[in-house]
Amino acid sequence: MASYNVISITLIIICSFIVVSGNFLDEFDITWGDGRGKILENGELLTLSLDQSAGSGFQSKNQYLFGKIDMQLKLVPRNSAGTVTAYYLRSEGEAWDEIDFEFLGNLSGDPYTIHTNVYSQGKGDREQQFHLWFDPTLDFHTYSVLWNPHCIIFSVDGTPIREFKNLESIGVPFPKIQPMRIESSLWNADDWATRGGRIKTDWSQAPFTASYRKFNANACVFMDGKSSCPSTSPSGFSWLSEHELDGPGLGKLRWVQNNFMIYNYCTDTSRFPQGFPKECHAT
Repeated sequence: MASYNVISITLIIICSFIVVSGNFLDEFDITWGDGRGKILENGELLTLSLDQSAGSGFQSKNQYLFGKIDMQLKLVPRNSAGTVTAYYLRSEGEAWDEIDFEFLGNLSGDPYTIHTNVYSQGKGDREQQFHLWFDPTLDFHTYSVLWNPHCIIFSVDGTPIREFKNLESIGVPFPKIQPMRIESSLWNADDWATRGGRIKTDWSQAPFTASYRKFNANACVFMDGKSSCPSTSPSGFSWLSEHELDGPGLGKLRWVQNNFMIYNYCTDTSRFPQGFPKECHAT
């Protein structure tokens, strides 16, 4: 615990803090897709497309070390089975950190699946999956990640769906050293994405398109080899010192997990016959 405190204090001393309310032209690069990714409406809208030849993707120009990241997405409509729209933070290198939202496509009329995961030092295997309480293809909805030295909180339209706490004190790795970029991609994963790969992509529905707008980041930007946050949380940046969800937030989380969670690695006895990971036993 002492070593964790030293790291936290060291990070807090050197500060590169920024609020970004993003224009996609200024904040992101289309990284692949040969024209299938587009920035439109003077930088206010970004679209990714997938056809039988290829998908597409983008990433942020900045790297971040802690922040509250918001993005509005409108997912691929109609029969999107076999497609995956991934929206995540990821560091570089072989021992990478990553915080994942993945939206697994569906047959028309079936619910989308939100797949979440947390990687530290290249190891993930911490999947939780959810259905949504609305149709995410009809309009834009806000998908958020709060990431600070104490916890990671995934939220949808301000409602928390998952909390992953820093439990390094009991030997659970937590992503807190490596800066990450915001990335997103739309790609074909019909070998696993829909009903375990039993439903394949219907290419007659292509091109498949996902849309993005209203990016916002209250975040610490990694620059010149160093990054951190202010020693106190100024107005509007309470996320920086948040250790866990408060009572109302915890109530919303339980509502989502009781009604919309469809998979939790912490209850998968067939996957962990020798016992669940340490964090599964923590309260």
